[in-house]
Amino acid sequence: MSQGLTPAEMGEPDLRVAGFQLWIHGRQFPEAEDDDDGNWLRVTAHCGRSGASVWVQGAILMVTDIGRFGDGCAAMLRGDTKSAALDPLEPELKLSLEAVDCLGHVRALVEITPDHLAQSHHFEFEVDQSYLPGIIRECAAIVQAYPIRGQRDRKSV
Repeated sequence: MSQGLTPAEMGEPDLRVAGFQLWIHGRQFPEAEDDDDGNWLRVTAHCGRSGASVWVQGAILMVTDIGRFGDGCAAMLRGDTKSAALDPLEPELKLSLEAVDCLGHVRALVEITPDHLAQSHHFEFEVDQSYLPGIIRECAAIVQAYPIRGQRDRKSV
């Protein structure tokens, strides 16, 4: 876990989806203002279910990834799309949501590993569309706390 912190010391997660939790610890490069280095976040992520527990940490995602995920969840809630993904460049973490029927059921798939060369772990959860407003709020709060830097070539985030 990040800097030797226990889950209790980290407090409430900044983003939660079923058995997945994400804590933001700050920017990787606090002084950087460009759209690359300036948007990397130091995080701890955890996913667990049925006796399995996987943790990852480090500068493995960008605030832009979280912004796109929140936008994708908002599009799902409006009915504009059937899926949304938190899909950073780094291979340790991926979270995808997909509508599975017209009744509002959503499949959450988490791919998480602390060692992408030697391990892979995936967890699947069934949630429903009522989770989306909370996810959207949590993503927006992260983007508000860590505003996106450097708007070069920025599309909708």
